Amino acid sequence: MALSSMTGFARASGHMANMSWAWDVKSVNGKAFDLRLRLPPGFDHLEVQARTVLAQSFKRGNFQASLNIESATENASVRINEQVLEQVVREAEKLRNRLGGAAPQPEALLALRGVMEASAEPLSEADTQALDEALLDSLVAAAKDLTKSRRDEGARLKLILDAQLKQITDLTAAAKEHPARTPEKIKERLREQVAKLLEASTLFDEERLHQEAVLLSTRADIAEEIDRLHSHVEAAQALVKSSEPIGRKFDFLAQEFNREANTLCSKSNDKSLTAIGLELKTIIDQLREQVQNIE
Repeated sequence: MALSSMTGFARASGHMANMSWAWDVKSVNGKAFDLRLRLPPGFDHLEVQARTVLAQSFKRGNFQASLNIESATENASVRINEQVLEQVVREAEKLRNRLGGAAPQPEALLALRGVMEASAEPLSEADTQALDEALLDSLVAAAKDLTKSRRDEGARLKLILDAQLKQITDLTAAAKEHPARTPEKIKERLREQVAKLLEASTLFDEERLHQEAVLLSTRADIAEEIDRLHSHVEAAQALVKSSEPIGRKFDFLAQEFNREANTLCSKSNDKSLTAIGLELKTIIDQLREQVQNIE
């Protein structure tokens, strides 16, 4: 499976007899699968099946799906809602008795919303079942189009991720080959640190100085951080090629990237090496932002 984003939009439409419809489905980032489904009155019985269609197609994301249905009226019959009409007449008569004036005209009453309705002939049980199947087929088509939309966005994301991983690789290599990591530079730094310790106090014995020197040497060594960064890059490249949803794993890995960059900066004994570490942090932050979009 190609890398998939959690952002996308799709529409699928259809028609049957005197009825036409359209499904609109869109998704954005989300920690899990979350669906808000809106169905028109009379079609609530499709909710469970509609949710199943989308849940089987996607693992993560916040989804909004809506079904809009229109009925043709050329063959519809017109009827008067007697209950609504009687209620309107009663209220109109109360107002006329209180305020005076002429009685309401029939055409004015019929123009009120809900008084006169156009209704199509009810569908047979077989037609109703056929309509439900056609509506769900359209939702399946919308889900397929949304999958394609999310994968198209995922292809664009992959290009960005590949470029960012390349930058991390280059910066890690620059840190590894930095002159400040040569034994001579490390010894020079240790001499400076030991000299500062001696200036602060003359009570250090040789064993204590040796311990401090070992500690300073350990703190200055970023070999483990460099090795881990290389390892994380390899893991990230493998995730990008994976056939499974990788968003959660990649998010955790991005946090590990950031941890190593922070440690590298804290261990740095040179301004230019620190600058490399800070640039690493910037790229890793950008990487983490992109990872939030991955399913």
